Amino acid sequence: MTDLTEFSRSIDGLVAFVTGAASGMGRATAKVFANAGAKVAACDVNAEGLEETIAAIRAAGKEAQAWHLDVSDQGEVATVIEAVAAHYGGIDLLINNAGISRPTPIDAEDYGEKWQQTIAVLLSAHTFTVRAALPYLRKSRSPRIVNIASTEGLGATPGSSPYSAAKHGVIGLTRSLAVELGKEGITVNAICPGPINTGMTEAINDEHKQIYARRRTALRRYGEPEEVAQMTLSLCLPAASFVTGIALPVDGGLTIRRA
Repeated sequence: MTDLTEFSRSIDGLVAFVTGAASGMGRATAKVFANAGAKVAACDVNAEGLEETIAAIRAAGKEAQAWHLDVSDQGEVATVIEAVAAHYGGIDLLINNAGISRPTPIDAEDYGEKWQQTIAVLLSAHTFTVRAALPYLRKSRSPRIVNIASTEGLGATPGSSPYSAAKHGVIGLTRSLAVELGKEGITVNAICPGPINTGMTEAINDEHKQIYARRRTALRRYGEPEEVAQMTLSLCLPAASFVTGIALPVDGGLTIRRA
């Protein structure tokens, strides 16, 4: 029997750049990564929420810094990533988590505006961060990119075509970049959350959530942000060095349940 080669399951000391870190899955990701020993650059447009995230991380004795960032602004993305790399000495882990939800039917008067906003934040922003972070990722000993997609990128819901199109795009972008950057040892993967208790779903009352979860998911419940964050962490481990180009559902079995 061949001895196992030791691959590290620690991100201690690595620099993690996390967008959308002021709430929900982004906040959970920042906290989980900091707790695992990473130096976290927490980014968001929500300054108040970002302060709360940083305060919680530091209260646990871990390292994180906050940067205000509008991910749809390519120039601002480049400036912030350069500042983060200068502050921490590089970037190893890039987590594209920032998101918005702008449900709208195709014939709505403001459809064009919502389409542009959604694509800018959910898809174009991923290319901005990757392009800006690439020089630093190329110098990392364990470079990882994780894009947060959605089960909407594996299916569709009526009235959410901008969101669904963007998330399908994220999966396509992930696969394309995985092939393009694989020769450099940079892995690129996507997480596809299903129904999760975040700010985007808080307007849904608990009864309706329970009905939906029992009807659609194998686990009969909504997930928690940390459950998504933990899977994101798994894809960022040095030991995950032979996993790239996947779109991993974290959905309680929603995508496989038929009855």
